Amino acid sequence: MEHSVEELSPVKKKVMITAAPQEVEAAILGTIALYRTSVQMDGFRKGKVPASVIEKRYRQKVYEEARQNLINAHLNEVMQALDVTPVSAINTDGAGELERGSPYAYSIEFEVLPAFELPAYEGLEVDQEKVVVKDEEVDAVIERVRRDRAQIVPVDGVGPAVDGQIVSLDFAAYENGELLEGIKAENFDLPLGERQALEDFENLVKTIQYGQEGEGEISFPEDFLARDLAGKTVTMKVKVHAIKERKLPELNDDLAKSLGVDSIDQLKENIAKSYVQSRTRLNKGVAQKALLDRLLKTTDFVLPESMVETQLSMLIAKRKDRMERMGKSLDSLGKSYEDLRGELLPQAEGITRSQVLLLAIANKEGLSVSEQEVALQIFQASRESGDDYKALRESYERSGMIFALRDHLLADKAMDAVYDKARVTEVDALAPEAASGE
Repeated sequence: MEHSVEELSPVKKKVMITAAPQEVEAAILGTIALYRTSVQMDGFRKGKVPASVIEKRYRQKVYEEARQNLINAHLNEVMQALDVTPVSAINTDGAGELERGSPYAYSIEFEVLPAFELPAYEGLEVDQEKVVVKDEEVDAVIERVRRDRAQIVPVDGVGPAVDGQIVSLDFAAYENGELLEGIKAENFDLPLGERQALEDFENLVKTIQYGQEGEGEISFPEDFLARDLAGKTVTMKVKVHAIKERKLPELNDDLAKSLGVDSIDQLKENIAKSYVQSRTRLNKGVAQKALLDRLLKTTDFVLPESMVETQLSMLIAKRKDRMERMGKSLDSLGKSYEDLRGELLPQAEGITRSQVLLLAIANKEGLSVSEQEVALQIFQASRESGDDYKALRESYERSGMIFALRDHLLADKAMDAVYDKARVTEVDALAPEAASGE
């Protein structure tokens, strides 16, 4: 194989590759030999089918596999010779079908990390807030635990219900006197005051006594997720079957034991420890960002477009997911896809700048990410999303996101290395008004 390199940009390379006729012949014959070991044909024993018969019968598959094997071998040779690792998909151009007795020429294009001088990152000074646990913060956690373990009991009287209570009801929506399918339910439990329903709907429910029916006009917002209802006003009919409330468990050792500890004091201690751990991680993250921002101000480099595009796609997907969790659609923003790209592009470039710097530090520090670490990250993502691990893994590999995941994990390790080499000083937490500059 012969190759030559063209630098299209500081981060983009084009490599012209030519395989000699002998190399092409070897690739074809090697693939035919593999087929001979597995193919069964009438009139021949397994493994004894003549090579000429294999080539004639399976020519298209044989030549395509030989071509792919040849290109893959070339890619490994080129990357080793150039001592680079692509950060983008490798685009192949001009790679037609192999021909016996002829050379095979094609080119590949890919992006790499930029070359730049790393800023000094050892021994940087940074402040990190101390963690102080307040009694009211522990008490708030215990109240959430009590709420989660509360019994739901009927309320005395006929109501109407108020915020903090739970209403069991039937409802149905009508437009011009016609029932709207899909906007109805029976024996639906609605907690009031928790913003789980439209405000107009909750206000209507708060006017209806136990065992009674009522109706009112409900207007859906213009950015409502269900586009066929966005901006519409419908008549909602409601019947209240029950009004209930949460009966919180007593704050005693029995509650603590139900949570696997011996006493309320031990429960409070465990909550405080957990708070310290989570808050310490948060404060460490703030200190790490301060270190990273300082390093980024002292260096500059060209960004690989593919890495920016990956981050941009992820930001748009996150925005879409967040909107849908709020019951709204991405279209409700009133922006075109290009408008949204333009809005998020600076953020995507900022994330990419951080990642490129950290990946360069990781390379200097000799850091790496194992296959087990990648698998664990995808497994955790599958647990959180409810997706099948194997299907999610295949999705990551098919989309190329698995490379972005590896880079993310490697960048995290590099950030930890910078933090470990820094001189960290613990400082008292600022009061909220001082932290906000008021």
